[in-house]
Amino acid sequence: MKIYTRTGDDGTTGLFGGQRRSKADPRVEAYGMVDEANATIGCARAAGLAADLDAVLAEVQSDLFTIGAELACVPGHESKLKLRLIAEDDATRLESAIDTLGAPLPELRSFILPGGTVAAAALHVGRCVTRRAERAVIAAARDEAIRHEVVVYLNRLSDLLFTMARVANQRAGVADVIWPGRHG
Repeated sequence: MKIYTRTGDDGTTGLFGGQRRSKADPRVEAYGMVDEANATIGCARAAGLAADLDAVLAEVQSDLFTIGAELACVPGHESKLKLRLIAEDDATRLESAIDTLGAPLPELRSFILPGGTVAAAALHVGRCVTRRAERAVIAAARDEAIRHEVVVYLNRLSDLLFTMARVANQRAGVADVIWPGRHG
């Protein structure tokens, strides 16, 4: 089977349900950003995370694939995907992981910069790309209905990745990189 189809050579792509859209369409941009977030999480997982962090992120990657599939669907045809779409309980699951993982962390008293260990830096990249995906989904929602649960999930996911970055540093015995500020 060939990987290329040539159907996108005209600058369009097909949504699930048959509709063709410009590759610059906000909906296409949104699911592309979600795919990018998923790839950055794959890189973070490859950086050698602890088993408990890796297990949470394995489930997150599956969730992001589901979100991408929903966004790549002609609006109103999501039921044809035959998938359990992201729901409120998925964001609640992320909140639970944030609370559990964050409990032993010292209270934040200043802003921190991305860095510390390679794993923490990779998780921060994932956080930033997830925020960008969230913004792209919100932008796409200006033109057509996108379920609010998707936005909430992405928002919570960026919080989870921030927390995991701090956990990765703490477990490695590396301090968070504190922003010194600019005092003038």
